[in-house]
Amino acid sequence: MPQLSLLIVGADHPNKDKSNRRTEILWSNPGEEVHLVPEPKNPVDPQAIAVFSARGVQIGYVKSFQNQLIRSYLARGRITSCIFQHPAKDGAIIRVGLDGELPSLPEAAPAALQVGEQGCWSVADEDDGFWPDYIPPDD
Repeated sequence: MPQLSLLIVGADHPNKDKSNRRTEILWSNPGEEVHLVPEPKNPVDPQAIAVFSARGVQIGYVKSFQNQLIRSYLARGRITSCIFQHPAKDGAIIRVGLDGELPSLPEAAPAALQVGEQGCWSVADEDDGFWPDYIPPDD
């Protein structure tokens, strides 16, 4: 598993500096570098991981069900780098390279499939052009 695609959420919340997350997502180009920053003092979720664009503007947070995994990868130095992949309904998708492999944008896939919230494949209601990596459910 040398690469992952992650859903970034919270794009509708304002940043402390009054910058707009949705606007920054629209300004971001596929392949641009993004940065992951753990927020252990976050009052809502001490496992939260903020995501910042190449221009240093926060675009959101890693979806909560992936926080523990990504924090452990960060702590062990397994994350090589991250890039912006695509805007999404809830915010954005980023691509993470692991274990020395640089992230690359995935090839487009059939629009009829998408990954649901629990990581299971399902039929998409609409084509948003996003093709995520499969994440199996925790059993």
